[in-house]
This record gives sequence, structure tokens and C-alpha cells, in this order.
Amino acid sequence: MEETQGILDAIGSWLQTVSIVPDDYREYAQLVVDGLLFFLGRLPADRLEAIVAAQLAIPEDASADDRLVALVRECPTLHKLGQVIARQAGLPLELRARLQALESLVPPAGSYDVPALVAREIGAIPGLSVEGDAFAEGSVAFVAGFTWEPEPGAPVRHGVFKALKPGAQARLLEDLAIWPDLGVHLAERSHAAGLPRLDFRTLLDGVAHLLRSEIRLDLEQERMAQARRWYAGSTDVVIPELFAFCTPRLTAMERIDGVKVTDPSVPPATRRKLARTIVGALLAKPFWTPEACAPFFHADPHAGNLFATPQGKLAIFDWALTTRLSEAQAAAVVQSLASAAMLDELGVRAALAELGDIVDAAAVCAGVAAAIGAVRRGAFPGFGWLTPLLDDLGRSGAMSFPESTALFRKLLLTLTGVIRDVCPGASIDDVLIAGGGRQFRSESWRRPLAPYDSRAFGTHVSNRDLVALLGSFALTPARYMLGMYRDALDLILR
Repeated sequence: MEETQGILDAIGSWLQTVSIVPDDYREYAQLVVDGLLFFLGRLPADRLEAIVAAQLAIPEDASADDRLVALVRECPTLHKLGQVIARQAGLPLELRARLQALESLVPPAGSYDVPALVAREIGAIPGLSVEGDAFAEGSVAFVAGFTWEPEPGAPVRHGVFKALKPGAQARLLEDLAIWPDLGVHLAERSHAAGLPRLDFRTLLDGVAHLLRSEIRLDLEQERMAQARRWYAGSTDVVIPELFAFCTPRLTAMERIDGVKVTDPSVPPATRRKLARTIVGALLAKPFWTPEACAPFFHADPHAGNLFATPQGKLAIFDWALTTRLSEAQAAAVVQSLASAAMLDELGVRAALAELGDIVDAAAVCAGVAAAIGAVRRGAFPGFGWLTPLLDDLGRSGAMSFPESTALFRKLLLTLTGVIRDVCPGASIDDVLIAGGGRQFRSESWRRPLAPYDSRAFGTHVSNRDLVALLGSFALTPARYMLGMYRDALDLILR
């Protein structure tokens, strides 16, 4: 116990001397340090010793970035948490750049005995040559290259193995056992420090779900095969092909060369095209599709999973986490946007109630009123408007979202950050509206024959919904005038 406390004291002293949190967020610095020490203090002694050994192996003049990377390499949950928040728009560039380095790390040489691991898993494969070192790693897995000559004289295939880090599953389970208490601890410390109310439990639960999915390589292989079939007709999207010697613990797939879509080497013209392709492939295509034949959404589209190929195509990796929206949920998204366009606060709140449970009705009313006020002042009521509204209501605890909606919300947040970094000024709504318009035109001939209440369309809108929207449209001028009067009154009373 004394030895463990000594290690924690040493880590605590280091955390107090480095600037993990930028100056703009200095009020959160002590909360971050307290949270890390709470988490580390509940790890087994051997894990703490490994963390300290990793820190001692770094030169004394190493940067905070290097020390942060060394810390999270030993803690898969901290690694994934960093990835989740790396593209958040509200964070300073300094912190975002630090966290974005976690999206794809290059492990030190000799970190993994790749040939031995592959041999234990699949035995000897004729014509297979495995590279000795991994060239990338994430929170729970690493990637190493190989070449395969299926038959003598046949074209050589280039591929990569994705395998779980040795001991990753055990470390993950140890980490996750601490998180429920960590959420309570952070909430209590945040309240005591007078910081804004944040829903730590939902954030930590979401990251935990991400990690539990990432250790199921067999499920990822199944989803990747489905995604490859779904995008087979696309000329701008590439999904890796799986090789026959995959196992539940080892994925063997086609190697696709490229760089992260956010890499500075990608030409501006390619970036503009990539931004549209990313939104079209990962959001518009699956959203504007009838539920009966809709694919899943890729629910972890950070830049480490999105590559630009030398041909300017979009390569999409890591299909461990996906989500689907039900017909009712997709319809609620459309209804919330349509109601916002007509300045209908009641309509937006009704749509939100279909997406999750309202915990604090007054906070939801205030949040919707503020969001509608922004529309009244010129904001476009699209996905760029809905994303921060859902995020604010979720983070504050005003609403509780089911898993599918929570993952869709995370998808919107992550994609918004990635698109901003790929091509500043690019609009998610431009691509989505164009896709929705094409879908509406393509299904218009079926509408006269469809049941009045049927939402079995890619636009998720029934004929009844269209009639109701037309009726609501007539009230928009009155809502606008009433809202302007209320704004003026609020200004006078301040």
C-alpha cells in the first residue's frame, strides 16, 4: 500500500508540473489531475509500475505530449477518451492537436513480436511473409504489414494484420471496472469546484461501449464485409478487402496506402472533394435510405480511420463500432429540422422527445428556444444547427439518449470536427440537403400509391407529415414576429 501511494504521489507531482490542460481551460486543470489520480489509484500495482517505468524511459526534457502518449499507451480507456474528444470544436487548437496525435500512434520498434503472434493464431500460410514490427497502434489493437503470394508466380498481395495488443483485454476490463466510480467522483468534484454541470456518466459509458466493440474483431470483420458490399458501386470510397485467413482474434485485410484526410500534404482541391465524399458516404448515404434496406452508420469516424489514397479516394477503416437509426428516430431528426425551419419550438421539442428521454423539461425548453432564436437571426436549421443542440442537451444532462441516438450524436460531433479540419468552410448541410432532394425526387412517383401514414421512404416523411408541415408553414410569419417581440422584451428587461 505504501509503495502504491508513493507511485501515486510521484505521478501527482508530475501532473502538477506539466500543462496537460491549456490556459484557456485552467479552471479544469485540478479536476483533470484529480480524475487521473482517482483512476490510477484504483489500478493494480503492476499496472502502476508499468506506467512509472514508461515515464522513466522518456528523456527528462521530454514534452508533455510525449509523456501523455506514454501514459495513455498503458490505459486503453484514457487513449480512447482522448480520441473521442480530439475533434471537439470548443477545445483550443493546442489541446486538440495534442489529442489528435492519439488517433494513430507509431509504436516503438520491438513493441510486438508480430511473426510469433501470427504464427500462434493461424499457423504457417504458404507464401505469407510477415513484417517484424507494427507500424501503427490504437487504443486496444496494433497494425502490421505482410505480403502474400497465393501461388508461385501469382501476383503478390499486400495486406495488414490487425491484432489486439497483448494483455489489452485484461487491461480494458480493469479500466472499465473503475469508470462508474470515476463518473461519480468527477461529478462531485466538478460540483464542489463550481464548474458547469457535465454528464460524465454518459461520456464515460459511451467510451466504454466503443472499447468493448473494438475488442470484438470478429464483429468488425462482419461489418467490414457488409460495408464493402454496400459501397461497392462507389467510385470515391474504398473499403479494405478481407483475406481468407482472418480469425476472431486476428484480422487480415488488404493494405490501402494513403494518409489521414487531415494530413497537410493533401492538396486543397482534394480536400474539398474529400469533405463532400466523407459527408456523402458516412452520413447522407445511410441517412437518406429507407429503414428496410438502410446500412449502419460508421460510429467512430475520427481522422485516424479516414485516409486519402494517392488517387484522391476516401478509404474507411475500423468498422468495430456502428449504429442504426430506427424509422421513428430518423423521422424525428427530419421533423426537428423542418420544425426549426418554421420556427416551431413545440415541434422541435416533440421531435426531440422521440430521440431520447427529457430529464429536465425547463432546460430543454430553454435550449430549444435559444436554438430557434439563432434560426430567427439567420442560422441555417440543418445538421450543423442540430448537432450542438443535441450535444448541449446531452452534456448538461437535460436529456438522456438511448445508445443508437447517443452514437448518432457522437457521429455528428466527430464528423463536424473532421470536416472542419479537412476543409474549413465546407458545409455538411450542403451535401445532406442535396442528397435529401435527390431522394425526395426519386420517391415522388411512389407517394400517391403509398398509405397516408407510411414513412417507408428514404426521406422518412409520410404524406401526412407533408400535409402537417404545409399547415405549420402558414404560421411561420406569426412565430417570427412573436419571437422578435420576445427578443426585444428580453433586451429591455436586462
